[in-house]
This record gives sequence, structure tokens and C-alpha cells, in this order.
Amino acid sequence: MTSSSRVFGNYCRTLMAAAKSSTEAPATVANATSAAAGKGRTRGILKPLPISPALGKFVGASEISRTDAVKKVWDYIKTNNLQNPANKKEINCDAKLKTIFAGKDKVGFLEIAKLLSSHFQKAS
Repeated sequence: MTSSSRVFGNYCRTLMAAAKSSTEAPATVANATSAAAGKGRTRGILKPLPISPALGKFVGASEISRTDAVKKVWDYIKTNNLQNPANKKEINCDAKLKTIFAGKDKVGFLEIAKLLSSHFQKAS
């Protein structure tokens, strides 16, 4: 035991100190991203965009981000139990969902974002 401490010496302490500082790194990265988000610079799918009247009536807003729109649609699907119990990848559309999903009776869960994209007006 003493021979290993002579061989490694302070090397173990250096490794332990490096491991301890690396666990603190994600907290500083998280603080940097939250500070950048606090500047109000939203881009991409997080940026609120003007939407069609049909989608606006569904979500209750005139502007919404793509991610928030998908979340609201999924919340509606879950609360109204519209997923097909035999195939969870399939959504049975009611009258309200048909207004935003081009009148389709059934929609695959991968189609939701694609069908919603037609309701977003391009940003200028």
C-alpha cells in the first residue's frame, strides 16, 4: 500500500480534483444557456410565429412556437383519450382535430408536426 502511494504520489489527488471540478462544469454551462435565453433571442422552432386562424382557435393564441403548438395538440390528444388503444402510434381525430389536420380521420403521431407546419406563416 505504501509503495503505491510513493508511485502515484500526488497524481491521485490531481485526478480527484479534476473529477470534482468536472461535476461542477454542467452547472456553469446551464447558467450560461439560461443567461443567453434571458436575452430574449429565440430562434428556430422556439420562436413564436403567426399562425392560421384554425390553429389559433385551437390553441387560443395568434402567435405560438412550433414546439408549444405540438405540446398543446398532444395535451388535447391525451386528455380526450384519442390515441388508438390497439396502436398507440395512431391518433383518432375528433371534429376539433380535423380542423387542423386537413379533415383526416386518423393521423400517425409522426405526421403531427408535418400537418401543423402548414398553419405557420413564414417569418419575414
